[in-house]
Amino acid sequence: MTTNTILLLLLSLVIAGGLSYFQYFFKAKNKSNVIWFLAFLRFLAIFGLLLLLINPIMTKNSLEITKTPLAIAVDNSSSISVLKSDKKVTELYQKLISNPALKEKFEIQSYQFDADFKPSDKFDFKGKQTNLDEVAKNLKSINKNLIFPTVIITDGNQTTGNDYVYRFDPVNKVYPLVVGDTTTFLDLKINQLNVNKYAFHKNKFPVEVFLQYSGDKTTNANFTISQGSTIVAREKVSFSPSKKTATLDLLLPADKVGLQVYKASISSGAKEKNSYNNIKNFAVEVIDQKSTIAIVSSINHPDIAALKRSIEVNAQRKVILVKPNDISQLQDVSVLVLYQPTTAFKAIFDNNKLAATNTFIITGNNTDFNFLNQQQNSLIFKMSGQREDYLSEFQSQFNLFAIDNIGFENFPPLQNLFGTVTTKGNVSVLLSSKIRNVSTNAPLLAFAENQGKRTAFLLGENTWKWRLQSHIDNQSFEKYDVFVDKVIQYLASTTSKKSLVVTHEIFYNSGEAIVINAQYFNKNYEFDEKARLTITVTNAETKQAKNYDLLKGNNSFSVNLDGLSTGKYNFTVKELNTNTSYSSHFEILDFDIEKQFVNPDVTKLKQLALQTNGKAFFEDQADNLINTLLENKEYKSIEKNISTKTPLIDWVWLLILIALLLTTEWFVRKYNGLL
Repeated sequence: MTTNTILLLLLSLVIAGGLSYFQYFFKAKNKSNVIWFLAFLRFLAIFGLLLLLINPIMTKNSLEITKTPLAIAVDNSSSISVLKSDKKVTELYQKLISNPALKEKFEIQSYQFDADFKPSDKFDFKGKQTNLDEVAKNLKSINKNLIFPTVIITDGNQTTGNDYVYRFDPVNKVYPLVVGDTTTFLDLKINQLNVNKYAFHKNKFPVEVFLQYSGDKTTNANFTISQGSTIVAREKVSFSPSKKTATLDLLLPADKVGLQVYKASISSGAKEKNSYNNIKNFAVEVIDQKSTIAIVSSINHPDIAALKRSIEVNAQRKVILVKPNDISQLQDVSVLVLYQPTTAFKAIFDNNKLAATNTFIITGNNTDFNFLNQQQNSLIFKMSGQREDYLSEFQSQFNLFAIDNIGFENFPPLQNLFGTVTTKGNVSVLLSSKIRNVSTNAPLLAFAENQGKRTAFLLGENTWKWRLQSHIDNQSFEKYDVFVDKVIQYLASTTSKKSLVVTHEIFYNSGEAIVINAQYFNKNYEFDEKARLTITVTNAETKQAKNYDLLKGNNSFSVNLDGLSTGKYNFTVKELNTNTSYSSHFEILDFDIEKQFVNPDVTKLKQLALQTNGKAFFEDQADNLINTLLENKEYKSIEKNISTKTPLIDWVWLLILIALLLTTEWFVRKYNGLL
């Protein structure tokens, strides 16, 4: 309280006393006890009113003790119950939170985690995933700028999220409390299986398998991949205490079109504690993408035979050789390869203006460039009659599709007429040309797209020499043939616009998020936010159907179908305003990642403790953990002096008191006939 305030309070006492004296004692003949009482009431009322006018600030000091937080995070995933540790986890949790000494020293915070992280003191151990990264991220946010210990009751087997070892704040100690049987059992496990989701019919697709062994004896195992009752691949694998992992690379035939479901399994003669992780199902969608490629030429040249061989390496491609005057054979062609076009190709160009078939134009010494300038406007040719050799230069910034440099700079030169070539419009250059190591800044292999139609240009003949050179360099035609196949694949792809576009997976693992996204476009191909999309999902076996609405997000609609059991499902997405629909199917595979473990991951939990200067404890060392927390002098309660300043005008009771004083004075005066 300031000096001015004290002086004003003293002045208020003088004023209140003076006014009371003047009103009740100045020239008064009767100075009875009633008069003294009334004067006292008047003095208090006036002094109270003056206090409200002065409004002094009242300061109140109080002591507050802030305890260090102790975060206890409990693994609520189903792997805890699979390892038969659910009762032990509950027992350990209760032992920690009920310890009187811990409660006196720490502010105990209870959390649970599986795929998510949330406050909880009850656990059902039914989580489908384990994400310890969520624990690190959330605790950093909740106890920001505080030094605090964390106890994690877990088996350490993470199934999703970033590697948790380095995600926790290193200044805050983490004490993992490891649950589960740490005894080493013989266990064979399919740790990971990598396979493309799609494969082409009559081709072979790769499967990469990572196997893991736990045990202390030499063991021989059989690995098989089966489809139904048919075994499509078989490998023998041996493990030992010094060889605990194995990697297999297999090629499976794509003989049938459609969704193909496979079962990978590993087994040995020994009995295992957990055989669930010996099996892993996977699925591949085999696509029949047969396409016919027409090579149109009026001359004979080795390039044509070499190009035909490269294209037909892919069993999905069929090449036909056509003369320029035989338009009837081009009805169902996916890609037109026009080899050295001249005026004889006019009917083909005219017909293709309506058909809009993607085109691969290859030029050379016999090409009529004036005619070619009239038929397309992506490249402008100003050529002379002189022949020139052009070397190639790979453009690494090319991004229309993934392509590797297969040694283009070392390939023999292509021959073409000398001149200048300039690009116009949307043209992407994969190979540019050089003349005796001098860059021309002109394209050698380029791609253009105009109103949905794709065109490729290869400006030079004698590419058959490229294929031979690639074989000399690599003892195989494979790299060059893959390069040609990617060019043809780009041209064979269509970009037709659909009003309803639905994105989904062909198969999902049990426990994964099953999300289907959709976009609906109006006639101008603009995203329609007012569309009403629904989906009907039908179990292929039970025929039970469920309907859902798709919810609008950012430029798409989506639905989450979590909760469906394993099996095959057919579904139809429908736009209610226009009745536009899309139908397809998916399958939920029986795969529970939380059942893959036979032991806790002690190694990683010890690494986590070491990274944060904490210590890992086992389930029978809970008392040691409690003593470690209690004996750590780093965690002390903080005593704070809380100073609260309150203006006197906020005291409602003072206003009530003034009103009572004035009311009492009035009644006393009334009772004694002094009014």
